[in-house]
Formats: sequence, C-alpha cells, structure tokens
Amino acid sequence: MTELRRVGILTSGGDAPGMNACVRAVTRTLVTDEIEVVGIRRGYAGLIEGDFVDMDGQSVSNIVQMGGTILKCARSQEFRSASGRELAAKNLADAEIDALVAIGGDGTLTGAHLLMQEHSVAVVGCPATIDNDLTGSDETTGYDSALNTAIENIDRIRDTADAHDRVFLVEVMGADAGFIALNCAIGGGAELVLLPEFNTDMLHIKQRIQSLMAAQARSSIVMVAEGEGLGGAPAIANALSADPAFDHIDLRVCVLGHTQRGGAPSARDRVLASRLGTGAVKALLDGITGVMVGVVCNEIRYTPLSGVASSKKSINYDLLRLAQMLS
Repeated sequence: MTELRRVGILTSGGDAPGMNACVRAVTRTLVTDEIEVVGIRRGYAGLIEGDFVDMDGQSVSNIVQMGGTILKCARSQEFRSASGRELAAKNLADAEIDALVAIGGDGTLTGAHLLMQEHSVAVVGCPATIDNDLTGSDETTGYDSALNTAIENIDRIRDTADAHDRVFLVEVMGADAGFIALNCAIGGGAELVLLPEFNTDMLHIKQRIQSLMAAQARSSIVMVAEGEGLGGAPAIANALSADPAFDHIDLRVCVLGHTQRGGAPSARDRVLASRLGTGAVKALLDGITGVMVGVVCNEIRYTPLSGVASSKKSINYDLLRLAQMLS
C-alpha cells in the first residue's frame, strides 16, 4: 500500500451532475484513511494559479444532492501549453501534494495524462461528462441525469407538438457523440434520430417527415445530436423550410442546451460517482496511477489514461437498430 499524506482533487471542463458526489466520496474516503485533502478550485486554471483550499469531511457535507461542483469548473488555455503544465506540477510539489484525482471528461483526463507523462505526477481520473463518450466505463457521471432531463423536456414538447400537429426538431447535447440523442430517441418515442456517427442525409429526412405527415401522424419528434454534420436542428429546419414541399408543415426547433447539465443528479449518478470516487482512492493506495476509474458490467475497472485519450467510445448498434425499428 502506497503511503499518501496529501491528495488534491479538481473538477475540470464542463460541469456534470454528480461531480459533487464524486468529490464527497474522494474526500471522505481519504479522511477515513487519515490522508489530508486539498481542493483545487476551477480545475487546471486553479492548479496553475495555486487556488487551493484544505478540505475535510465537513467540507463536503450536504452536497451529494447538488448539481454543478463546489470546486467550480474552468477551461484553461494556459494549461494546454508545456509551460503551463510545468507551473501546475510545480504548484503541486510546492503544496506537498502527493497525488491528484481529476474529475471530468476527455479534456480533463487528457490533461491528467500529460501531467503524468511530463512531470511524473501521480494521477487517477474519474469520468464525469454528460456526453458518455469515454472508453473504459459503461456510463460516465452526469450522463443519466442529463438523459432524464432531456426525456422530461421531450415529453413536454410532445404534448404541444400533438396539440398543434407540429414537427419538432429537438437538439440535445453530446458534443461529437450521439449517446444522449440515441437514448432520447428510444425513450422519447422519436420518429427519426440524427447522430454525429453517421452522415446526415437531407433527402432521407425530407422523405421521412413527408411520409409521417401523409400518414396523418398527429406529431413528430426528430432527435438531433448537436454534433451531427449539417449544423444542428436550426440549420436543418432552415433547409427544410426553404423547400416548397414543406410550406404546409409546421416545423419548430427546440435546442435543449445547457438545461441538461444543470440540476440535481439522479440516484444512479450519485451512486456511480460515489463508486468512482472511492475507487480512485483505492487505486492510489494500491499504487495504481495513470488510470481512469470506470464501471464495466457493474465492476470497478482501471483503464490507462493513454487508452482513454486515444480511443473513441462506439455507439451501441443494437440500440440504433431498436430506435429505427420503433420509430
């Protein structure tokens, strides 16, 4: 078992519901083992600026139900440079921090990997991103909460679409990954789903919507992932509206945007984040660093950060076929 005296925690990149539950789990697990905890505010930006705060079990009391992150998030341009990472590593050494737990998405874990490579910093990553696009974990913290928020909004949109016989193009987040859109399509009963993983065929979109209207569908929901190739729901709606064949079709656009990143985390995310946080501490105590903690088939797994940074998680083709069959 590796001897640790002080461990730093940061949350970086985009916020995700459940980050606080992960911070809490890391902190309380370390405190139980009588290891000092240092919170690093505003992610890598705070690491470069030395924005550190000592934490204990009381510091993370009553936060498990809160969205966002008490440590704040930021994106640091300076950390992208070698000199910025050198300063970050120096600040860790000056503060006598033996290891770092980095909570966040692809950019956060790539940064953690660079700190390890360039300055031999002992790091363990915890995946927290609503995009669910990280190899090495079946789900990432925040994904389930974002999905539930999106589904709730889609149900509401369906009501007004049905009342007015409208076609709604609903855009959800997910960067260049279609996990949220695909599962929303199934859970929200969408008639069509457009994903970044596949080329968007405008002719197919037009034919599908026209066939739905010809069949006198009372309403239609087209799920659009923000990273699909035509520019998102507004661009697709503009292209459809420019076609005279769509003059009689009432098209509307709803971009759910950052509503999916806010709000209280779901029970599933709270449990997942807690497992990941305690798993990160266990890895450090066992001398395992340079890894991301994940849950695969309901078991804790460690994936090298190099593998997480260099690979892209694949869409579930069985779910895609299901969405197409049920649409």
